[in-house]
Amino acid sequence: MSRKPLLADGETSRTACARTLVRTGVDEKTGERLSLSAVTLRVGWCAGLVSNMAAALLAEHCNTGDVDVLAAGVDAGGRNLPSNAWMALRRLGWSAAPLEGVKVNDRIVRMAQEQAGRALRSVKWRADVVLGVLATWPADPSKRTPREWDQVRAAICGGEHLPSSIINARTRQVATYLKANGRLPVDVFELEGTPRIPRLLLLAACDGQQATIERSETDTGQALLRLQLPTRPDPQTYRDWTWVACPIALPPTVPASAVLHLPTVRTADGTVRVDVAYTHAVPKAHRTGHAVALGVDWGLNTLLSAGTVHLNGDGRMTALGAGGQFRAAGVLAKQHRLRRLSERLHTKADQYMRLIAGHDDHQLAPKLDVLRSEIQHVSNRRSNLNDALARAAARWAVDQAIAAGATVIYVEDLRSMEAGGMGRTLNTRLSQQVRGQIADRMRHLATEQGIAVVTVPARNTSKLCPHCLTPLRHRKTPDRPTLAGWKWAICPHQDCRWQGDRDHGAWRRIAARGLAHQATTVSDRTSGHMVIRTVLDNLEANAVLTPTPKTSRRDRSKAGPTRRRSTRPAPRRRRAPSPARPRGHAGQRPEGHAHTDRTRLPRAAHRHQGVNTISTPTTGHQPRGAALGAGFHLHAHASPPRWETIPETQSNSGSHS
Repeated sequence: MSRKPLLADGETSRTACARTLVRTGVDEKTGERLSLSAVTLRVGWCAGLVSNMAAALLAEHCNTGDVDVLAAGVDAGGRNLPSNAWMALRRLGWSAAPLEGVKVNDRIVRMAQEQAGRALRSVKWRADVVLGVLATWPADPSKRTPREWDQVRAAICGGEHLPSSIINARTRQVATYLKANGRLPVDVFELEGTPRIPRLLLLAACDGQQATIERSETDTGQALLRLQLPTRPDPQTYRDWTWVACPIALPPTVPASAVLHLPTVRTADGTVRVDVAYTHAVPKAHRTGHAVALGVDWGLNTLLSAGTVHLNGDGRMTALGAGGQFRAAGVLAKQHRLRRLSERLHTKADQYMRLIAGHDDHQLAPKLDVLRSEIQHVSNRRSNLNDALARAAARWAVDQAIAAGATVIYVEDLRSMEAGGMGRTLNTRLSQQVRGQIADRMRHLATEQGIAVVTVPARNTSKLCPHCLTPLRHRKTPDRPTLAGWKWAICPHQDCRWQGDRDHGAWRRIAARGLAHQATTVSDRTSGHMVIRTVLDNLEANAVLTPTPKTSRRDRSKAGPTRRRSTRPAPRRRRAPSPARPRGHAGQRPEGHAHTDRTRLPRAAHRHQGVNTISTPTTGHQPRGAALGAGFHLHAHASPPRWETIPETQSNSGSHS
């Protein structure tokens, strides 16, 4: 079976991952049908064997000398090391072995070496960053001077493009160590210690003698995963290993023509989770040659603001429509409620640890265990909420691009943004947004449609006018042009006089900057993402939008006498008397698009909810229900894409907008 999909002209291959579950299995040796708990137990035994070997191998070679040898990419004979981590470690002679008396095959050792090799390779980048920070330790760690910034970037490989937030985070980490120990650490290995090894099975390092996966011939949504698992936690002979066949259901996001690869298997919360990698053909995304672009701006309460800009043949740029917004104030309010709860739980747990002082038989030890489980539960809720918000926001942005016929999405690069000077609460809210997850999901969804996602520098995107590049005056509201604020932007230039929402002006600037600088788009060496590194003055001068003349849709001139109006007009939308009051706690029939068959509106829902929103409207909206835990889709508003035809996506993943 070929591991590569067939490609047509204008297509490229794309490897993605889909998560599914193992619910049952069959022991091929005995024919016994295994329950979920039995499969989970046997997978846990195998993962424990791999994790123990990988941890021992990592502890032996997690030092500066061995990490540098592995990162050099050549062996003692001068030959290039293989890209597979387990092959590279074997070339260097770094072997792993199970505990005495335990029998495992060579493929189990491969997985341990692959896991340890990946961890050692990832340490190299962190080690270089920490060494650069230590070599140029500033006089004031809380605030570097411009000269000190230049020195630390020069000391780090690729530091000129490294976000300042990463350097500041490592600086704070070293400063904490300095405060606790009275000296600077020698390297990252003294600062962090040996990395922990998760309990999982990297079947990608194996071959058909350990695991196989095949798609069903009759149902493309089903696949059969076969792997060898131990029948006891300490297998003594090869007879203690048997083949287990596990049928799995593939998610609808996996195309029928995709080629499946061996997955990663792990246990979590009593389940067996399988991360299936697959490769399929997608339209090729281009770095240049774009005429229609979607600009996306990040916000606080308005999480995303996006709109389309068209590059005409004569070089002029015009905005197509007024744009749209993805507002998630209610969802973010719930996230901040969970954050405050997590902070209180951590504070209480720290106090218990100080009181216990290492005594396991202390009377507060059981309460500490309960607190730790609750902290983990709250952390999982925060992660799930952030993941749901990132998926919905990314799906909305890509839908906007598809509906407008855009071939590229330009997103401002805010990796270096660190909130400050806005108060403790607002600084925390800005710093904990899910921009990275949204950008990753956006790339994932856009790749399926052949749409490029390019990050552009964020400098002056909200400061300058999108039509004339004049510095804007920011006001609180449009009806108060003299009251200073930040939401409403007004251009002071007498020939322009553009005004609008600050975020709407920003997405116009982002899209125009991307189209003007698209010839300078490059692919990042480490991540492979398309980026525009710098802003050139000669190209930025052309990144202006030409205002479109406003034309009336019809002649509104008066053609007759004014119709006489009644002094007692009928209700605006209610043309019939309300029905009899239903039994129970409920009012009269609600107006608008609210459900009429529900005796009680959901918490935090609004009676004037529109048909094009997936949540409550913005009119007088207070995210009180979200702060109390009312739910997700009641608290995310999205401007609908203006579809001409509903596209048929390859992933069948649908839309959350």
